[in-house]
Amino acid sequence: MKTRTPMRAGTPMRVRTHTLIATALVLAVAAAPAVAHAAPAPPPPASSQRGGAQAAPPPDAAALEAAIAGLGPRHRDATAALVRVGGTAGSWRGSSGVADVRTGRDAVAQGRFRAGSVTKVFTAAVVLQLAAEGRVDLDGPVRRLLPGTVPDRYGAVTVRQLLDHTSGIPAADGPGDSFEEQWEHRFDVTDPREQIAGAVAKEPEFAPGTAQHYLNINYTVLGVLIERVTGLRYEEAVAARILRPLGMHGTSFPGRTGTRIQGPHNRGYQAIPGADGSRELRDVTEWNSSDRWAAGDIISTTADLERFTVALFGGRVVPAGRLEEMFTVPRVKDFTSGGPAVMTAGLSRLVLPDGTVAWGKTGGRYGYATAIGATRDLSRTLVYSVNATDAKGRDGNPVALGIVMAAFTGQGRPPAA
Repeated sequence: MKTRTPMRAGTPMRVRTHTLIATALVLAVAAAPAVAHAAPAPPPPASSQRGGAQAAPPPDAAALEAAIAGLGPRHRDATAALVRVGGTAGSWRGSSGVADVRTGRDAVAQGRFRAGSVTKVFTAAVVLQLAAEGRVDLDGPVRRLLPGTVPDRYGAVTVRQLLDHTSGIPAADGPGDSFEEQWEHRFDVTDPREQIAGAVAKEPEFAPGTAQHYLNINYTVLGVLIERVTGLRYEEAVAARILRPLGMHGTSFPGRTGTRIQGPHNRGYQAIPGADGSRELRDVTEWNSSDRWAAGDIISTTADLERFTVALFGGRVVPAGRLEEMFTVPRVKDFTSGGPAVMTAGLSRLVLPDGTVAWGKTGGRYGYATAIGATRDLSRTLVYSVNATDAKGRDGNPVALGIVMAAFTGQGRPPAA
């Protein structure tokens, strides 16, 4: 029996280095010229001009097409990509690559995909709704709502500290950090309460509220909290409060025993290097994600996630009085890097090299790298799903980073290093 090691969360939405951004853009522009099913942006609506100010430029179609061009079995970083760029300045839709490397058929533009840690935005939104209803006290100790869940030695961990990853609770144990270790356990069914019990059996990483460590365990506890307060299963609560009201018919949760993506989808692959320099694309589409649950189990479409992003930023999901929690970064240091915290309640703050500030969330499951994001005023929104061949890679996927730059900077070019 293998030793189980701490399970990590998905990657925060941030650009790590200018060098990596430059690499992403070079790879994207150098790819083959054809891009499937790209739709040009319509003229900006008159409503995008406010008080005589110059409207934001429309999406840069050429940069976006270059970012996703040439994807497929021979591409180093991705087999497919689905992109939706929107906002008051106009919109752009594009898809590229293949749905299945065996058949070579075109990517399904409206396909479903695993959105990983984008799930956390939904979890946070439900908790903030409950706070607005007076059913959850964000500054109250978690143990008040979940007696016996968080031991006394952890201090008064609050709901807000779970939301912004400042609780100090360490990661739950998983099968291992390597792809092969996780592959062997891909159909395991995990109980969230057992995960929590295993995590809090360890010593705290830091005193509550003194640092930020982005870990799935915080949102696993929040999932249990949602069930306790609403009396519904977590999946039912999200559906009742968000999915059905917004008409998100392509969004679902596989459930504890589900392994497949129901409905049309592009298959996901992980690149496995061979000793002889060859490369195997292993199909990782079927996978049990119960170990991620309220932190990373959602399946969705780009259209649904765009609808959710616009509604969320527009104050139609979380009441205005609580929405600021999603745009407030705690004034603490990141526990692992020592740099400033970037995570909020469900989102993260992204400052691009040109000074553009966006808010959003990425999610990575093997075979699928996803993100939602927008400027605060909704002048630009972005949703993408990239069938990354190393979606859990440490440095992020170059195709995904190229999409972010093209969508938000309007140029797709990083500054000089």
